[in-house]
Amino acid sequence: MAGRVSLSARLKALADMVTRGNRVCDVGCDHGYLSIYLAEQKISPGVLAMDVREGPLGQAREHVALAGLGDYIALRLSDGLTAFEIGQAQTLVCAGMGGRLMERILAREPDKSRSFEELILQPQSEIAAFRRFLKKEGYSILREDMIWEDGKFYPVIKASFSGPESASGQETGQCGELEERFGPYLLKVRHPVLCEYLKRERESARTLADALKEKAQESGRTAGRLLELTEEIGYLEQALRLWDTDAAASD
Repeated sequence: MAGRVSLSARLKALADMVTRGNRVCDVGCDHGYLSIYLAEQKISPGVLAMDVREGPLGQAREHVALAGLGDYIALRLSDGLTAFEIGQAQTLVCAGMGGRLMERILAREPDKSRSFEELILQPQSEIAAFRRFLKKEGYSILREDMIWEDGKFYPVIKASFSGPESASGQETGQCGELEERFGPYLLKVRHPVLCEYLKRERESARTLADALKEKAQESGRTAGRLLELTEEIGYLEQALRLWDTDAAASD
């Protein structure tokens, strides 16, 4: 690996949310590129890079050695946070996995999860359910971003544990259905990538709904799915009206 590591857009979005000077625990480190970047850029004085699979961890170990960063990056085989001890890092980075798996990692050892000053999270599926999980467990959403890369949308969430009472407030991540689906801060700042996501999802949902309409009377299951799509389209259109309001205000 010649020269400094160059990150993809989605990994760079994770790195940009890490508080400079914090030690980092990178769960699901894969080939170690994010961990190496954090050390090379002096964003973090030390990184604990962990993965449940020996194959990727072995490649990460090779990349760390080639970068000459063995004194700054420790590598551990770990199922979630099992190999992490409280106090070893202030920032948790967890990416490259579905929302349900991420929930299990955070919920399995709650004392460890809550010990971090900040969590940088990039769930790749079941995102609304994951936001609901964060709220239920007492985590406040501090910041969000969304990246479009290689034909896929990647949301990024920065959160911290503040307890159930604090997390119930509007300013610390209280989410209605619309915010849970699409992200309170992404909606607040009218994020352009979110806007593109909403438009694509609306078009896809409309196309599928049109295809099901003719079959809805023949099957109760199809009729149920059509109702779900109609509700989904309603939420998408409600969110998109935020951008329409901005456009009208500028005219």
